[in-house]
Amino acid sequence: MFDFRPDPALGKPALYRELVGAAEALTQGEPDAVANMANVAALLWQVLPDCNWTGFYRMVAGELVLGPFMGRPACLRIALGQGVCGTAAATAKSQLVADVHAFPGHIACDAQSRSELVVPVLRDGQVIAVIDCDSPHLARFDAEDQAGLEEFARAIADRI
Repeated sequence: MFDFRPDPALGKPALYRELVGAAEALTQGEPDAVANMANVAALLWQVLPDCNWTGFYRMVAGELVLGPFMGRPACLRIALGQGVCGTAAATAKSQLVADVHAFPGHIACDAQSRSELVVPVLRDGQVIAVIDCDSPHLARFDAEDQAGLEEFARAIADRI
């Protein structure tokens, strides 16, 4: 059994460092990418406060396809350049969005989502997936979340 309970007093940089260690422990020795994404999505859901969706979209044949996640049912496929996830995948750059309703072309998979952080997962310079975190609160995510989730994506890239 895996039991990870970070100290609630940790600042965000320390929390994300601990999340990286927890994800590495969860995925160590497991070759199945889907199993690893499922556990990592659940870990993010458990640890990151005020999220209503955490999970993955995988790059499959030039588009994003829904991967393991925690939250309400989601969009199955997203074209590159469409919405926050598609923009992150097309540009290979994280998208930190304080108000999703102000984002041009936002795709509303869950009407309760108000802010979003999407981080591309790169392997050999290519986007293989994106990590998507949504919140029902405006401006839930900040630069510290972005930096922490980017480090998290680098740490798990070879395991998903």
